[in-house]
Amino acid sequence: MECIEAIKGRRSIRKFKDDAIGEEIINELLEAAMMAPSAGNLQARDFVIVLNGMIKQKLREAALNQSFIEYAPVVIVAVANIGRSARVYGQRGELYAIQDATAAVMNLLLAAHSKGLGTCWVGAFEEYMVRDLLGFA
Repeated sequence: MECIEAIKGRRSIRKFKDDAIGEEIINELLEAAMMAPSAGNLQARDFVIVLNGMIKQKLREAALNQSFIEYAPVVIVAVANIGRSARVYGQRGELYAIQDATAAVMNLLLAAHSKGLGTCWVGAFEEYMVRDLLGFA
């Protein structure tokens, strides 16, 4: 799929097939995410792969009960690693880490679309709930 075709064709999908997503494809998506621009090339973003149904259910609750999250075969949580960026950029590191994470998510979404996978970027969630659920301090 051509790049412009992927950009124009990508849509948010909220109904998923029950098909499992293989580890190889997940790794390809993560590799595409890591190729996104990064302030100082610090890669101030991390990813948590969620396959466990109970955790997906709790993520759904944390995301204002957006039910489709629970039914996705895989949920990839992008985490802005503010500490990593702040060590170099101080207070501005928070903004840069958030930018790093969002650029990575867009790459991931486009890569998934190019492979015929449906995705949906979830931006509405209770940060403290996700942080506690995934064990981030």
